[in-house]
Amino acid sequence: MIYNRALKAAEFVEDVFAEAETGIFLGTGLGGSVDFMKVIESVPYSEIPHFPISTVESHAGEMILGEISGKKVIAMKGRFHLYEGYTAAQVSFPVRLMQVLGIKNLVVTNSSGGLNLSFKPGDLMIIEDHINLTGENPLVGINDENLGPRFPDMSCAYDLELREFAFEAGEELDIYIQKGVYAGLKGPSLETPAENRFLRTIGADAVGLSTVCEVIAGNHAGMRVLGMSIITNINNPDEPEEAKLEDIIDVAEDSADKLEKVLKIIIRKI
Repeated sequence: MIYNRALKAAEFVEDVFAEAETGIFLGTGLGGSVDFMKVIESVPYSEIPHFPISTVESHAGEMILGEISGKKVIAMKGRFHLYEGYTAAQVSFPVRLMQVLGIKNLVVTNSSGGLNLSFKPGDLMIIEDHINLTGENPLVGINDENLGPRFPDMSCAYDLELREFAFEAGEELDIYIQKGVYAGLKGPSLETPAENRFLRTIGADAVGLSTVCEVIAGNHAGMRVLGMSIITNINNPDEPEEAKLEDIIDVAEDSADKLEKVLKIIIRKI
């Protein structure tokens, strides 16, 4: 059913989006602006068959064909979250649409709370691996071999070469980029100090409420995946501070320019 729905959605947009080979999810901070790319065409999510609609204020709802560093990309301006009430399959449906359209590279951006106390707000982090604590998985149910294998390997969910491109971009721009493990939670409530202490204990460097479903679907589809986080705040369980959404969004938006510059070079290198 997911494959058939993705085909229907692709039929609706393929005349516009068929040329791109890289797809980008624009998370919090990037979801409100596409000034760093040349916009060729945009389609509201509401017009695409079987597409969910984002209900988060900081996430717009447009599928964009853009050009970055002379290369065509598909950009999802806004994403979907489990905490909005969507299933894991719905959250990852844009990946399935990209897959049917022939996308080979998937770049997933997000805003995250820092668990590694060497991080600071505004840092960029390359995701080396993730811990799925959402309790959900987009591959649950009958597997469709048109989309991927029953048991996809996740030993290198985040492509090594794409990660290297990101670090090279940081060096070129004189922007220090952190690296670490991302823990994905369902939300929408943010983490308690005890939960942050647990996450640090199991090896997480950052925590957020998105990304893992899209990355699992991307690996299932055989895509090369890159994950990048903007660290918006630091979750120190021994000195807990109130996390305010408006502050998180402000830091993400202030740091978006750095991420955009890095993305331009990554796309150039792909």
